[in-house]
Amino acid sequence: MTRLDFQRWALTLGALLVPALTQAAPVAPAPRDATGITAADVAASNAKVSAAFGDLVTTWGSAFADIGARFAQPDLVRYRGAVRTACGVMRGGNAGYCIRDNTVYYDDVFVASQAKAAAQRLGTDGDMAAVGVIAHEMGHAVAMQLGHMWRTSYRNEAVADCLAGAFARSADQRGLLERGDVDEAFYGMASAGDPTPQLTGDDRVDRVILVRAAAMGHGTEEQRVGNFRQGLQGGAGACLAEFR
Repeated sequence: MTRLDFQRWALTLGALLVPALTQAAPVAPAPRDATGITAADVAASNAKVSAAFGDLVTTWGSAFADIGARFAQPDLVRYRGAVRTACGVMRGGNAGYCIRDNTVYYDDVFVASQAKAAAQRLGTDGDMAAVGVIAHEMGHAVAMQLGHMWRTSYRNEAVADCLAGAFARSADQRGLLERGDVDEAFYGMASAGDPTPQLTGDDRVDRVILVRAAAMGHGTEEQRVGNFRQGLQGGAGACLAEFR
């Protein structure tokens, strides 16, 4: 996602927000031709995403009710190529949550490719890599609806990853996770991680590098997996104080 794209997705309600999911992570998803995405793959992925989205809505609606709040169910819109939203244009190969229209958008071929890449790498069905993308976007919806809109991209992304992990924990407790699902989620998080910042050894320069990384990034592979694991092990209360 370019800096201009970031700014379009960032500014809303008079506060600096971040895009729900950046594009072109350095550890990129497998190319579509490499994964051999078919129409059947996309249809199967969409069916699983739709089912998981319903469970996400139920899970977070219940969690909000437990703290005396109401979760406003987002819409779910799939697209290909590019889509115009209330937060600006979202390019292909991406997914994002727009608070202005309370909608999760996702490129369904991109999400299906995440699942197929995970399946090929891990020898599983790969579905949790796709579901994890949507769970991450719902994490943004949860945090933003509770009023959490930090000024650095990384802080927002870390919480969304954590809340995706908390959803996985809830699904596991209800017997919904299959063998390999957690590994698939980890794979999905890692595949969209930022490169590890290359430090110079000059404290002044390195501070600038780290500040810029925090301002624009999702976190490195290790950070993203760690943030997801935090929610997986500790639940929503490990991500946001409201749920403790």
